[in-house]
Order: sequence, then structure tokens, then C-alpha cells
Amino acid sequence: MNQALEHAGRVADFLEFAELMCHDALQREESCGCHFREEYQTPEGEAQRDDARFSYVAAWEYAGAGRAPVLHPEPLAFETVHLVQRSYK
Repeated sequence: MNQALEHAGRVADFLEFAELMCHDALQREESCGCHFREEYQTPEGEAQRDDARFSYVAAWEYAGAGRAPVLHPEPLAFETVHLVQRSYK
């Protein structure tokens, strides 16, 4: 068994996952959690969320080599905890 080849396969998996995370972050037109985008911030420099459009779990489907992944948003329902703007100050 070639361990170097096995490790290279794992690195390739991580790179594909990282690419998908970047794709997800760029399609979200908001700042939320680790997805802080300078163009979506309050005048005070805080993250500006858009819960009306982006309150979902992003489930991405592989669409084939060379094709963009397909987003299947799974809505989130909050019954006990209410969404609020977080302050990091």
C-alpha cells in the first residue's frame, strides 16, 4: 500500500471541500459567522445578516466534473431561540 498516494487523495478531498466552502461563502450576500464580507457590514463594522434570505442549511450536490455544484437549501425553523444580530465588540 502506497501511503503517500493515500495521503495525496485525502489532500485532494480537502481541497475540493475548501473550494465548495468558498463557493458557498461567495453566494451568500451577507456576513454571518466566519463568512464575514466587507461589502455586507454595518456602518459600525459589525456583520450584517440577512436572515430573510439566508436562514437555511446549505446542502450542495455534485453536478459533475467542470460543472458548478447545485445548491439545495434546507430551511431552518427556530422555535425557542430567536435570531439576532451578533455584536463582536
